[in-house]
Amino acid sequence: MVSGRAGMPGLIFSMAVAFCLWFVMFSPVTAPHVDFWLTMSLSAVILTALSTVFNPGWRKHMDWSLQNVALGLAVAALLWGVFWTGDRLSSLLFDFARPQVDAIYGMKAGASPWVLSALLLGLIGPAEEIFWRGYVQKTLSLRFGANAGFVIATVLYASVHIASCNFMLVMASLVAGIVWGVFYRFFPDRFTAIIVSHALWDAAVFVWLPI
Repeated sequence: MVSGRAGMPGLIFSMAVAFCLWFVMFSPVTAPHVDFWLTMSLSAVILTALSTVFNPGWRKHMDWSLQNVALGLAVAALLWGVFWTGDRLSSLLFDFARPQVDAIYGMKAGASPWVLSALLLGLIGPAEEIFWRGYVQKTLSLRFGANAGFVIATVLYASVHIASCNFMLVMASLVAGIVWGVFYRFFPDRFTAIIVSHALWDAAVFVWLPI
């Protein structure tokens, strides 16, 4: 196990890499010049590699039991419902909400739903949880305590999306980060369920059942 103090240099480096990758993918300055899904897939590989190098212990918490898969499915369904409700409310309250949501969905234009589903389920969703909860939140929790680790990791997860200049995307990442972060805070032994929920929610909200 990597202690919180010993793991901080690696975490700082990894976070710098994550912010750079998310800037390239989402910033209006760079996003038009890159293939989003290729860059996101490469980012997922890089983040998983960093997590494995600096915190190889995350693999010990993998348990693909039927109970964890079912729990992950339930959390994904609950989160989809939260976002459906939030979308309806935000559209009523803010004129900019729906156009910003539509801009997010615009990123899948022309892409095969089968390919996107495979990427979100098998690579991107799992990689984000391995990095943000299994590595970032865990390391911060070891260093600063479980509650502070949850708060800091959740803020960082939302902050990397600020480069998009899309308020709805930042808020979406904050809400989702809170849900997965709380889950990991109290049930770290259910890490596989968190991964399943993230992967299924990604595919559902972006491909299967868009909001």
